[in-house]
Amino acid sequence: MSTPSSTLRSFVKMHGLGNDFVIFDAREQPLALTTDMVRRLSHRQTGIGCDQLIVMEAAPDDGSKADVFMRIYNADGSEVAACGNATRCVASLVGREAVRIRTKADLLTASLEAGTATVDMGVPRFDWQDIPLSMPMDTLTMPVGWELLGAPSAANVGNPHVIFFVEDVTKVDLARLGPLIERDPLFPERVNVNVAQIVDRNELKLRVWERGAGLTLSCGTGACATVAAAVRRRLTERRVTVHLPGGVLNIEITGANRILMGGPVATAFTGTVDLAAYV
Repeated sequence: MSTPSSTLRSFVKMHGLGNDFVIFDAREQPLALTTDMVRRLSHRQTGIGCDQLIVMEAAPDDGSKADVFMRIYNADGSEVAACGNATRCVASLVGREAVRIRTKADLLTASLEAGTATVDMGVPRFDWQDIPLSMPMDTLTMPVGWELLGAPSAANVGNPHVIFFVEDVTKVDLARLGPLIERDPLFPERVNVNVAQIVDRNELKLRVWERGAGLTLSCGTGACATVAAAVRRRLTERRVTVHLPGGVLNIEITGANRILMGGPVATAFTGTVDLAAYV
């Protein structure tokens, strides 16, 4: 039996330092996905497999002169407002030296150069309401803890992050603690969990538990939030090399407190999927 052409869609599988995405281009042919469809497509054994599923949509007519709108879904089907590594991948697909990408969080600009992309991720927010937290507190050094992880910072860089500075990131059982912290009542919209180890004033190591995705090889917004928190605590300079399990990101906090994130992007493969099989 032949498959109706209306249910066949092309996709690109890309990654930024191992943080991987299934990307659909829906700028000319709209694409409607349910939560269950996203979960099934993202499943690594029975679907295509990814940390996040991305839909490129036509740019809104809002005066921003964006090139594209980027819709972001976590592997669990939840829609989120920001993803740094995916932004770099989408910028490379648009293929211009300077790209303007609208997300639910902000208008982002990106520049391309020889297999790498740099994105202006905007200005981080630190007020407790902006994270958001369920109660007022200072987000520089929060008076909370989970077992051996304590006194974190928090930042919102389009999505919420909590950052723990530790002596050795390899000794933190993030696979166990990550989901507990992610869903703690303190974080009404859940939270991304970062554990960071300061190497020196210009270098740190980072591991991230992403809300809705779990442990990832790389998290662009996690790197941005962590460096923003480190600068705020005066632990590092404003240019920091961030070592993640999947590779290296370069983060800079400008004089205007905007976050610039640079790193490589790569295409793993392209394909066609019958969406009717995932309804």
